[in-house]
Amino acid sequence: MTTRIARLFVLGLLALASAEAFAQSPPPAPLPAWEKLTPQQREALIAPLRDRWNREPEDRPRMMERAQRWQALSPEQRAQARHGMKRFEGMSPEQRRQARALYGRMKELTPEQRAALRDQWKKMTPEQREAWMQENAPRRRPSREER
Repeated sequence: MTTRIARLFVLGLLALASAEAFAQSPPPAPLPAWEKLTPQQREALIAPLRDRWNREPEDRPRMMERAQRWQALSPEQRAQARHGMKRFEGMSPEQRRQARALYGRMKELTPEQRAALRDQWKKMTPEQREAWMQENAPRRRPSREER
């Protein structure tokens, strides 16, 4: 009986090991630098931007301004911007609303005033934050349907 249990145990371990081996697929190969992309790969990356550019002519000045501003950033500033975008993507809709309001207000402040607002915000209760949001919420941009 113990031999049978030992065999079953060994078979179970082998099955488990082989299942793990199949479950772990190799990581995808890293994609090449832009210069080494095929024309089809480049087209796949550019097509959504081209479609948006053609579909929304009223947004073209803003799109161009953002592209030029991005080009002017240092590598450190770009890394910081990417980090901020990732943080924003991970926020709930309510956190995003608050972040937009704070960002809109802080753009108008001096560094000292920004620090004071950050300290004040950390000390606020949720009710106080909501009241602040009502007073300082950024102007809502019209949706595409409203334009």
